[in-house]
Amino acid sequence: MWTIPNQITLFRILLIPVFIIVFYLPVSWSHFGAAFVFWLASISDALDGYLARRLKLSSKFGAFIDPVADKLMVTVALVLIVADYQVWWVTVPALIMISREIVISALREFMADLGKRDNVAVSSLGKWKTACQMLALMGLIWKPDYPVPLILFDVPAKIVMGAAWCFYAMATFFTFVSMFQYLKASWPELTGKH
Repeated sequence: MWTIPNQITLFRILLIPVFIIVFYLPVSWSHFGAAFVFWLASISDALDGYLARRLKLSSKFGAFIDPVADKLMVTVALVLIVADYQVWWVTVPALIMISREIVISALREFMADLGKRDNVAVSSLGKWKTACQMLALMGLIWKPDYPVPLILFDVPAKIVMGAAWCFYAMATFFTFVSMFQYLKASWPELTGKH
């Protein structure tokens, strides 16, 4: 249970209160700090999966806790940006994304009870959704209003925010399409019509 990948996953869960506290700190760098904590959580998500495969340390506990950690962090981030922006074009996609996670979690549990969990295993489209979601949330949490220094040049804040909004739109689209795919794959079981 206490393998290195699982410890990294638990560390990601412990980052959630840190993320919230930093986001609400009464300092000028609070949003940048919160975006950094979110980035750290995103990197740890990729790292724990890589190490579990590389070191052959996959476990039932890890298979359970890893998606829980992901969903908790993303849901908290979505709630924070909804509260921060207070506009419908942030709120509606956030509701779609959160609703999708609830529906798919219930669907996977239902299919697992039937011994057909593989029918709703994580798809490549689901991975694209997650990648777009992470990139969008980093930008929307940070929302820089000054040039972003990269290795060789400064990128205008408008470009960073434009990219974040594009990723947010793509994440919403992939969320909807992947939910439709999962529902379609399990529809015969849900309706009893094989």
